[in-house]
Amino acid sequence: MKKIIYLMAIAITMISCKKEPNNFVTFSGKINNKNAQSVVISNPQLEFEKIIKLDENGDDITLNIDAKDFKNTAKFAGKGANENNFLAKVILLQEDFFKDKDLYNLSKDKFDAKVNSFVDDFNTNMKNTTLDSAFVAFQEKNITGLTNYLNKTYADKSYSATKLIKGAVSPKFVNYENYKGGTTSLDDLKGKYVYIDMWATWCNPCKQEIPFLQKVEKKYHGKKIEFVSISVDSEKDYEKWKEMVADKNLSGVQLYSKRDQTFSGAYKVNSIPRFILIDPQGNIVDANAPRPSNPKLITLFDSLKI
Repeated sequence: MKKIIYLMAIAITMISCKKEPNNFVTFSGKINNKNAQSVVISNPQLEFEKIIKLDENGDDITLNIDAKDFKNTAKFAGKGANENNFLAKVILLQEDFFKDKDLYNLSKDKFDAKVNSFVDDFNTNMKNTTLDSAFVAFQEKNITGLTNYLNKTYADKSYSATKLIKGAVSPKFVNYENYKGGTTSLDDLKGKYVYIDMWATWCNPCKQEIPFLQKVEKKYHGKKIEFVSISVDSEKDYEKWKEMVADKNLSGVQLYSKRDQTFSGAYKVNSIPRFILIDPQGNIVDANAPRPSNPKLITLFDSLKI
């Protein structure tokens, strides 16, 4: 298979002007130490992707790179070059920023200082470069979104590191509808370990875990553990939830949250499937427990002598 060099997030921009804009962009360039037969120009946000053979010609945008050091040598010339050179710098800034594996373990002051430094460098590069106004507006929106994401992720991880640690009292769900009738609360299950699966009928990764979960349930049937599946389906999928429980003969305690976010919010459940293990006293064992498909789950259960 031929190798392909990916030029990710490169903006091939049409600079606004008074004359009728072209509906196409031509592209040319030179690559030293070529190690591929094609270049892919891709911008997922614009749903644009173009594969170009390296021998094709163009005359508006010129790209010169050394394939051995693509990110540091990519240089654009011609119409639209400023925007692409700016993005090349941003890619390097982001790589350097996210290289810190302890980023979210920093103190709040140090984390804020690092984020502010990154944003300042971003804005300085943008201010010192002549750029299309629409492009600037888009990048300002992007940097605001990234900053919000970083701050939220830091807050969530800090919360988890203090509130969701092993041994802490677990957040509770109260009066969730039980498929077999009535309602069930977390307190009703005290005296046993509780392995919770947060899932939904529309979630394919959730459904892929079902056969593994059924095997684990069978292995630990009659042991000191309850397997609880909490559906976070919306009201419109309520009947679909009931049908799936019946059709797939789902065992364990099958609950419907009615979109109540008290429990999921307390556990910072931002994606599913999510698995949680609680001890017989109602304390957290693992707020992000291994999935049923992960052999580490059985290792964990065995270490607890379940």
